[in-house]
Amino acid sequence: MKAKGRPAGYVFGVWGGIAIVSALAALAGYTLLGGAPPELIAVITAVAAGAILTMIADTMIPEAFEQTRTWTGVITTVGFLVAFAIDLAG
Repeated sequence: MKAKGRPAGYVFGVWGGIAIVSALAALAGYTLLGGAPPELIAVITAVAAGAILTMIADTMIPEAFEQTRTWTGVITTVGFLVAFAIDLAG
């Protein structure tokens, strides 16, 4: 967004809004689905993971590749390994 000439306040406002909406959605999901069966939680988690992978592949990887070319794959792999390790530890 900044590369397209948007002011910093706009960029932070959009991402701040996304963070707030995400937090509210997480709270609603926890409240409404706290006692859901594990199978339903697994489906919801799989759909959410697919959405995140789609966003990364569509938006972030092309931009990262423009700037870091040879390190994009390594950085992505390390990120997934860290996320996996955090999940295992929790």
